[in-house]
Amino acid sequence: MKWALILGASGGIGQQISADLAKKGWSLYLQGNRHLERLKQKVKIWQQKYPQQDFLIISADFRQENSVDKVVESIFSLDALIAAQGATTYGLFSQLTSEKLTQLLNINVRIPLLIIQRLQGKLAHATAGRIILIGSVYGKHGSAMEVAYSMTKGALSAFAKAYAQEIASLGITINVLAPGAVATAMLDQFSPANLEDLRTQIPTGRLAQGQDISYWVQILLNKKSQYLTGQTLYITGGWLE
Repeated sequence: MKWALILGASGGIGQQISADLAKKGWSLYLQGNRHLERLKQKVKIWQQKYPQQDFLIISADFRQENSVDKVVESIFSLDALIAAQGATTYGLFSQLTSEKLTQLLNINVRIPLLIIQRLQGKLAHATAGRIILIGSVYGKHGSAMEVAYSMTKGALSAFAKAYAQEIASLGITINVLAPGAVATAMLDQFSPANLEDLRTQIPTGRLAQGQDISYWVQILLNKKSQYLTGQTLYITGGWLE
């Protein structure tokens, strides 16, 4: 049985990835912090639809140091790790507090990387170990008013490029999927007029949906994708490219 750990499984993109992998026959470790009740309801449905698979919810707040142990100690077998968690804050970098910067670094970079470090051995025992990080187009292009977020997402691409060279001999690949504008709760603070203006800037004429990202997760999990590693794939509908 194939096991995947999904960090941020209760978020917009993470929920879609989880649902699609459950449908594909994966057993799942589902880490979340917010919206856990919604995730529990999803798991009840999946347990009925896919009785041969297992679904384990891991409640862990990535703002807290002990979240690494909470996740790692829940894992007994692992074939893939998908880091779909993420947080941002809007405002001038000059006004960003030290506390908020630390939170963004922990949630977006530090805690996920420490989890990967601790779980490398289990992934090495998989037939085709996979690590997939959800980055952002802002990691490449940067965004005013989201300077710290852009920095953390760019760090994921730099990490994947370097770490891929260490783990290739173990049969593990690591890649980053960098979406553009995705219709998730992260965009809720934008007005309808601002969202429409954003939509007109995207060559494909629409915001991404969760399934647009989840599709590429499934591609990278395929055994035939073993020659692609250390890369960042931009899924933006042509926006900012």
